[in-house]
Amino acid sequence: MSTQILPDSDTQSDVKPDLSHGDGDHERFAHYVKKAKITESAVTGTPVIALCGKVWVPNRDPKKYPVCPECKEIYESMQPGGGKGEE
Repeated sequence: MSTQILPDSDTQSDVKPDLSHGDGDHERFAHYVKKAKITESAVTGTPVIALCGKVWVPNRDPKKYPVCPECKEIYESMQPGGGKGEE
């Protein structure tokens, strides 16, 4: 008969990786992400990357938060798609 010693409970921890970047301000905003990526994340649980660089797994209603000013600025500076270039 063998006896196995288990480590103390305080040496084990349930640590989730911090997928967020920055000082926490990102948590107060709704971020811009491609809709297809949001759908994929909902199905697979994989993190998404916002225009501002925040990485997270979406799990809340973005309509309850103001739009991230950095995402909005980046989005507004992007060229509109559609294949026709302005001259």
